[in-house]
Amino acid sequence: MGKPTGFMEHQRELPADRDPLERVRDWREFHLHFPEERLQEQGARCMDCGVPFCHTGALISGMASGCPINNLIPEWNDLVYRGLWREALERLLKTNNFPEFTGRVCPAPCEGSCVLGLNEKPVTIKNIEATIIDKAFEEGWVAPQPPEKRTGKKVAVVGSGPSGLACADQLNRAGHWVTVFERADRIGGLLMYGIPNMKLDKQQVVQRRVDLMAAEGVNFVTGVEIGKDIPAAQLRGEFDAIVLCCGATKPNDFFTKTEGRSLKGIHMAVPFLHANTKSLLDSGHADGAYISAKGKDVIVIGGGDTGTDCVGTSMRHGCKSLLQLEIVPMPPLERAPNNPWPEWPRIYRLDYGQEEAKALWGEDPRAYAVQTTKFIGNEEGHIKAIEMVQVEWVKGENGRSAPRNVAGSERIIPAQLVLLALGFSGPEAEVLDQLSVEKDERSNAKAQHGSFATNVEGVFAAGDMRRGQSLVVWAINEGRGAARECDRYLMGQTQLP
Repeated sequence: MGKPTGFMEHQRELPADRDPLERVRDWREFHLHFPEERLQEQGARCMDCGVPFCHTGALISGMASGCPINNLIPEWNDLVYRGLWREALERLLKTNNFPEFTGRVCPAPCEGSCVLGLNEKPVTIKNIEATIIDKAFEEGWVAPQPPEKRTGKKVAVVGSGPSGLACADQLNRAGHWVTVFERADRIGGLLMYGIPNMKLDKQQVVQRRVDLMAAEGVNFVTGVEIGKDIPAAQLRGEFDAIVLCCGATKPNDFFTKTEGRSLKGIHMAVPFLHANTKSLLDSGHADGAYISAKGKDVIVIGGGDTGTDCVGTSMRHGCKSLLQLEIVPMPPLERAPNNPWPEWPRIYRLDYGQEEAKALWGEDPRAYAVQTTKFIGNEEGHIKAIEMVQVEWVKGENGRSAPRNVAGSERIIPAQLVLLALGFSGPEAEVLDQLSVEKDERSNAKAQHGSFATNVEGVFAAGDMRRGQSLVVWAINEGRGAARECDRYLMGQTQLP
C-alpha cells in the first residue's frame, strides 16, 4: 500500500468511453485509457484492508465474489501507483494468462467485493488491469517465451475458447507439445465469435495473443470438428492426454411450444453474433453473409451480456427500433438487504448497448417483468410482431417465486427480427459420447473441480463444458487447473500453479 490516505484523497474515476452516438457507427472498441498519472491516482485508492476480498474468488449465493483466478490485485495496484509498471505486469501475469481479455470483458466481481466499496465507490480494478497489459504490449515487454525443454508428451486440447487457450498456454509452458483443435475457421471460441468486436478487438487483441502462443510452440488446427471430422477416439491413440474445453454451446429455447416459434426472422443470439463477426472480419460485411437488422424493428428477448451484445450489434446495423425484454423485475439501484457485500451486487446497470440505445432514442430499451406469449407472422411466414404480457412474481407453496401473467396487460409490438438470448443448457454431446465420458445431471462433463479428471483415464474437462455457462474469468481458472492436473498425470508431479 503505497499511499495510506489515497482512498480518502481521490474519488473513483474512469476514462470516458467514446461517445455513444459516434461509436454506434463503427465496430471499433469503445473503451479509452487514462493518462498514466490519473491511473496512478486510482491505484492509490487501494486500501491496506487486511483481508483483500477482491482476490478471494469465492462463490457466494451462486455468484463469484472476488477474482476467480485470484489476481494479486492490491500488489499490482500499489506497483502502478509507484510507477513500477514492469513489476506490476509480472504480478498480473502470475495468475492471469490473458489480462487483455478479462480487462475488457470481465464483469469485475473483484470490484463487487472491494472493501472500499463498503462505504465508497470501489477501486477501478478492471481498468487498471487492462492498462497494465496494454502498456506492456505497447512497450514491447510481451514477447514469445517458448519453454527451454520439451517433455516429449503430446496433449490435445479440444476447443479454443478462454479455457482451452489458458490450458494450452500452461501446458506449453510445462514443456508439452500441445495441439488445439477448433471447428471454426479462426481460433478463439467465444472470444473470437461470441463477443462483438467493439467489446474485444479480434485482430489487435485476440489474434495478437494467438500469434504469440503459436510463436511459443502451440499448434493450432482450425476447421476441424472433433467428433465429426476426426473421431474423438482417434485422439486417444495419437496423444498422451486430452483436455476437453468445448464450451456449453447448446442454446436454451424456452419458446419451442409458443405459437409462431417456427416463423422466419426468429434467431438464437449466438448464431446472429457469430455470423456478424465472421462477415466483418472476412469482408467488412461486404459479403452479406450475416443476419442484418438494418431497417428492422428488433426485439431481443433475454438480458445478460449476450442480450446486450445483440442490442449493440443491431444498432450498428442500423435497426429501425429496438426493444429488449426481460422476464425478471427491474433490479434495485442500490444493494438490497438480501444482497450484502461481498456478494456480487445485483443492481441496475446501464451497459454499453443500453447506453447507446438511450443516447439514440432517449430511453433504456429494456422492458422488465414481461413475457412473450405469441409470435405473429405475415402471409410469407415471416415474423411481423410479438404478443407480450406483463408478469408479477409470486411465491408458491414451495417458497419459490414464479411469474404470473397480469390479466389485461397484453400488448402487441411490431418486430421483423427477434433474437433469443436465453443462455445455454450445456455442451454438445458428440465428443463426450464418443469418448464414453460420464455426464452430470446437467449434461456437463462429469469431473470434479480441482482434479478436472473424467472417468476416462487421460481425459480431462474444463470450462463451461464442465461447470456450465459461466464467465471468461472462470474459464481461465478452469483451463489453468486442468493444465495443472494434466501435467501431474503426465509427469507424476507438477510445478504449474
